Amino acid sequence: MDEARKVSMGRMVVAASWLAVFCLFGYRATFSVLLRPMSESMGWSVTQLSLGYSLMMSVYAITAFFSGMIIDRWGTRPAYAIGAVCAALGFYITSNATTYLEYLIPYALFAGIGTGMLWVSSTVSVRKWYVGNTYASMWGIAFMGAPIAQVVLSLGVKQILLTMNWQHAMKGLAVVVFVALAMAALLARKNPEDYGLEPFGLVKAPAGSGPKPQEYIWNLGDAFKRYAIWGAIIAFLTSMLAEFLIWTQVVNYWTNDVNLSLASATNLYVIIGIAGIFTMPLMGKVADKVVARYAVESQGRKVMLIFAPSVGVLACICLLLTKVSYLFGVLACILFAVYWAIEPGGVAGYAGSVYGRQSLGKIWGLATLIVMGIGPAVGVYMGAYLFDISGSYMNSILFATGAFLVSAVVAASLPLKAEPPVCVDSTASLHTS
Repeated sequence: MDEARKVSMGRMVVAASWLAVFCLFGYRATFSVLLRPMSESMGWSVTQLSLGYSLMMSVYAITAFFSGMIIDRWGTRPAYAIGAVCAALGFYITSNATTYLEYLIPYALFAGIGTGMLWVSSTVSVRKWYVGNTYASMWGIAFMGAPIAQVVLSLGVKQILLTMNWQHAMKGLAVVVFVALAMAALLARKNPEDYGLEPFGLVKAPAGSGPKPQEYIWNLGDAFKRYAIWGAIIAFLTSMLAEFLIWTQVVNYWTNDVNLSLASATNLYVIIGIAGIFTMPLMGKVADKVVARYAVESQGRKVMLIFAPSVGVLACICLLLTKVSYLFGVLACILFAVYWAIEPGGVAGYAGSVYGRQSLGKIWGLATLIVMGIGPAVGVYMGAYLFDISGSYMNSILFATGAFLVSAVVAASLPLKAEPPVCVDSTASLHTS
């Protein structure tokens, strides 16, 4: 009965994470579609609108840090509940904007807090329930919420824009995210230890080997003195810089540089989501199989973190070749979906394999604060800025290509473990992570 209860709770955690990811990436997917209608309707430049998104991501990053502390202590339910209210207000209040500041401030503040409660909560909650060669597969299922949001919400917004304005689209999105996150809060569960359970995938100590060493509990100061977390941060940051640049500007690239209609560009953009529905669980299985080939989980996670941004580089090259053939655009979308299925959850998996489960919330919360406070904001702004000064998105995509390349190089330098500080006294022993 304990095992059945554990399986049921684990599924609830994954389902809640799916809903959280659906709403989080719904914000990203719909911004790219709403960008041009908002600019044409309100008379705001692409750079002005992108600044709102950049500021939203900065608030998101700060909120993510505190959400990590909430998770370690109380679980994900409070985070999802706060996210439900704020994410809905982010869309609803912004839909009533008549001046630029009425767009900028509510969108940055409410959307930032709402979405900031979702990323660390979803990744860490799955990692706390699934470890070893079970994590990536289950995270792949949870992360399917992202491409499904990209398909369903992008097409839904596109359909609304055919007969109504962007304000109506945002009001509809407010209802969607509130209902989804309220459901996530109901499904959410605390850490397995709170129910007297162990996580899935935990390696049992061999018979007769004695008690298993306790997991070392890291404090932030000691954790951030190790290169492991800083290497992970730099690899993730550079990938996020490139990813957010592409995600928010690619529809405009296709309409401006490739001369596709908005409808055709949106349909092409949706291919990333359609492909992601399949690549998320598939690449999760692949990542866990790679992990199973190595004696140390972090080695397998590292291999995947080199592979993912390398695929991002190829995707950017194909994106530039869309001018030659539409098929290159399709291929670029599929490659972006492969990258997307690995990188975000893969970095959290690497951090968890190095620092353990008990300390992951606060460590990954602070890492997310740094990454999301810099990468997305700079990526979105650079994409718009390079277009504004040149009239073309080619330099923006070249910038993203370079960022993906740096991420792959840094990932190759990641260590396989982080040694905890030695603590010697009469009662304590050295625990390993």
